[in-house]
Amino acid sequence: MGLWLALAALLALGLRRVFVGYPGPGLACLAPREAALVAAASEAMFPTGGEIPESGPDAGVPAFLDRYVATVPPQVRLLMRLLFFLVEHATLVFPGPAPRGWRRFSALEHGQRIAVLDGWRTSRLFPRRLVFTSLRAMLTMGYFADPAVLRRIGLAPFAVDSPVCEADLLYPPIGRPRSEIRYGPADLTPPSDGTPLRLDGPLHPDYRGGAQ
Repeated sequence: MGLWLALAALLALGLRRVFVGYPGPGLACLAPREAALVAAASEAMFPTGGEIPESGPDAGVPAFLDRYVATVPPQVRLLMRLLFFLVEHATLVFPGPAPRGWRRFSALEHGQRIAVLDGWRTSRLFPRRLVFTSLRAMLTMGYFADPAVLRRIGLAPFAVDSPVCEADLLYPPIGRPRSEIRYGPADLTPPSDGTPLRLDGPLHPDYRGGAQ
């Protein structure tokens, strides 16, 4: 009886650790626990006030990965979810610095999260380094997809007046059916005169934010 009670207590503690105490309702695809892990890891990797002031959450990394996870094949989506689960709860085996470094990753303090990620990055075990590399790749994609971040590093695209040529009358936008070809013969315009873009020219509308 005592053994069963102990096992039941461990199960209850495990379920509490995995499911209880996460803030918010989650996102469209990511569960609250997954969104919390992504936000915590992106904030540790891209903190507020760094060389680029925007943090990972400020740059919308959780929302980006929510959209990304929804688009990948089911097998890849499962692997991504398992990776999030592993990083969130591997502190039971590879704890962060005291105090209470064994808590789930998203519950650790900022400095503890950095130390935990650094442990993954520098581990002598190749599988741990591979997990870190995979997580970093996903977080980096989300961070550098943010218009504000791209403006900070000078990589936001410029507004380009693209001429309409004969090929635009034959092909729809990528991934769309031919019924969505947007142009007809009356829309043809003269070709570009070859004038280079100005480095102080206007940005693409989707990347302007408060900038002009």
